[in-house]
Amino acid sequence: MMAAGRAAELGRSVLLLEKNPAPGKKLLITGGGRCNVTNNKTDIRSMVAKYKGNDQFLFSAFSQFGVQEALEFFNKRGMNTKEENEGRIFPVSNKAQSVWDVLTKYMKEGGVEVKTYAPVASLAISVDKSIVVHLKDKTDIRAKSCIVATGGTSRPETGSTGEGFSWLRKLGHEVINNEAALVPVALKDGWAKKLGGVSLKDIKLTTFSVGGGSSSGGQNRQQEDSQKGKLLFTHFGISGPTVLNMSKEIGELLKYGEVVIELDLFPTLDAGLVKRKLQELLVADSNKKLKNVFNKLIPSALVAAILKLAEVDGETANHSVSHEDRVKLAALLKAIPLNVKGLLGADKAVVSSGGVALEEINFKTMQSRLVPNLYLVGDVLNVDRPSGGYSLQLCWTTGFVAGSNC
Repeated sequence: MMAAGRAAELGRSVLLLEKNPAPGKKLLITGGGRCNVTNNKTDIRSMVAKYKGNDQFLFSAFSQFGVQEALEFFNKRGMNTKEENEGRIFPVSNKAQSVWDVLTKYMKEGGVEVKTYAPVASLAISVDKSIVVHLKDKTDIRAKSCIVATGGTSRPETGSTGEGFSWLRKLGHEVINNEAALVPVALKDGWAKKLGGVSLKDIKLTTFSVGGGSSSGGQNRQQEDSQKGKLLFTHFGISGPTVLNMSKEIGELLKYGEVVIELDLFPTLDAGLVKRKLQELLVADSNKKLKNVFNKLIPSALVAAILKLAEVDGETANHSVSHEDRVKLAALLKAIPLNVKGLLGADKAVVSSGGVALEEINFKTMQSRLVPNLYLVGDVLNVDRPSGGYSLQLCWTTGFVAGSNC
């Protein structure tokens, strides 16, 4: 939509082929329907550094249309934005529909023709270097240039089913294995699944690979990664920005063995200080039961689960909680074990990783270095990125640059 609108704005005759009843189906569900438009990193180098080693490729494109330009684009078209935690930018309306409306109007103003229910079968190059688009209804469309914006393989119900990769392979492009990325994590722990809907902020998660086929006892454990942020318990395990950003590495570790994630509820305090806070709580309400005051230290929803994990009786009066139990509870608050069952599939992924090798793209124009007049944008590209508005900014940037140069 961004690429089509920009090309039309510059006077091109533009046809957008859409296999769904309307374009932007995935856009409307992003951010839980709120649409995390971008991340407020207006410094180009700081922004491209978040794309995991691909900054040398992306700098040129982001120099042309980065975060500042994207915000100006939406703001001047009447869509006000707001900043939330970790620099995430959302429409003030809290509705992805607002973003969709801006892009739809942008295309309409430029005279973009939108052809819906038009799935593409393949692409071909004619002798005069024009692009021939073969539709599944057996009709052909010839174009001076073509922008492929078919996405990856995440949320296939929105249309991202990966056909674009087969077209591009046939044209000679190398496509890095496309896998689900930024995916919620399923857990084995029944107690965690009972906490569906409970969210925690300012926590730390640390992943451990576990050898010997056992996730208990702490044997053959290797610490792998650690991140701070938010966590959301779900009916299948855990999600939230911190989990999504760690999910790709967790998926890699699962190929070689079991994985345990430790949840630290007090990442800014060491174990000794946590034990002291617990002791102060017990002394302050010495005659009450442990289960009735523990929620002053941790979220109420976690109380029963933590007491059960620590094998401590919540009916015990605070003055009678043993030293051994205090030590167990304090240690657990710094390292609650979450035993990973696996990652959810592409149907639940926010984005997918993999795509066309970046060396095959000229990022000054987004044009293929292998196929003249072919432009590749968004999730078609092999660009890993974290949760937090970075995926959509990649779309705005690459779409605008392609539309400007096609």
